[in-house]
Amino acid sequence: MDRFQAMQVFTRVVEANSFTLAADSLGLPRATVSTTIRNLERLLQVRLLNRTTRKISLTPDGASYYERCLRLLADLEETEASFRDVSRGPKGRLRIDTPASIGRSILIPSLCEFHERYPDIELVIGMGDRPVDLVQEAVDCAIRVGELQDSSMVARRIATFESLTCAAPSYLETYGEPRTLEDLAQHHAVHYFSTRTGRTIDFDFIVDGVPTDVKVKGIVSVNDSDAYVACGLQGFGLIQPARYMVQPYLESGQLREVLSDWKPSPMPISAVYLHNRHLSPKVRVFVDWVAELFSRCPLLGGCHAMPPTQECTFARPPKGHTVRSVIEEHNVAESVF
Repeated sequence: MDRFQAMQVFTRVVEANSFTLAADSLGLPRATVSTTIRNLERLLQVRLLNRTTRKISLTPDGASYYERCLRLLADLEETEASFRDVSRGPKGRLRIDTPASIGRSILIPSLCEFHERYPDIELVIGMGDRPVDLVQEAVDCAIRVGELQDSSMVARRIATFESLTCAAPSYLETYGEPRTLEDLAQHHAVHYFSTRTGRTIDFDFIVDGVPTDVKVKGIVSVNDSDAYVACGLQGFGLIQPARYMVQPYLESGQLREVLSDWKPSPMPISAVYLHNRHLSPKVRVFVDWVAELFSRCPLLGGCHAMPPTQECTFARPPKGHTVRSVIEEHNVAESVF
């Protein structure tokens, strides 16, 4: 048995909390993953995982072995990287997740550039408005929008973007153009609700330097960013999208900006990945590339709050909380993007 491969399989099963997800992320049959874990337990003569039909969990011996595996595998990867042909660059499968609007508008159109730089990296890209659990879903790196709260993730602020308030001309012809925030009481909004919590996200404005939520009545709610913009184009109400999503419609006149004296709060964009003593080379080059890509985008400003090369490690989960519970309870502040 290849002991280092067995360690890789074991750590991936623990992080994914699933034999099936671990097998998918490693490109192995599920039976191979199960056999590897059984052989590893036989070799060590200890039980590493408790298995039921619904979940798996670490035994005390398994938890100790997992921590040691992380250190050994990080040392191995670092040693190999120091001798690897630097002209060839990193390789392997990289699972990333991004909001759908960012993926379609900014990331996907530039992927050929990334592939030309790193032809040996296979990208697996998930896109959606639902925040994924990096641990449970075996995602290497995710792009997140909004203020990051405490978690066990490492985050690098890579850009910011601005939102705006706008509406279709047909809507403004019917209801008139709001001139002040008080006028919103006479208007309708397209509502965006959180897939995770079901909560409707209020309009947001900077008033005297302070972010202020404003409730606006509406007749339609959606939980998809593309549907949100489409409803605005159909004249269902005012919307507050990211500028990069609607710039072509603003230029064509299909949407018109309103309340320009009261801007929504600017939203930071961050790349987040699992806390580890040694960052995978393929994750690092992707984060560097996407930060460079966003810095060139005319609709995304650079990060002023944090230098582009600085990383920050957030606090460990409070006592009594699992990594997953902290991610679910304190995930990125959701917004319409």
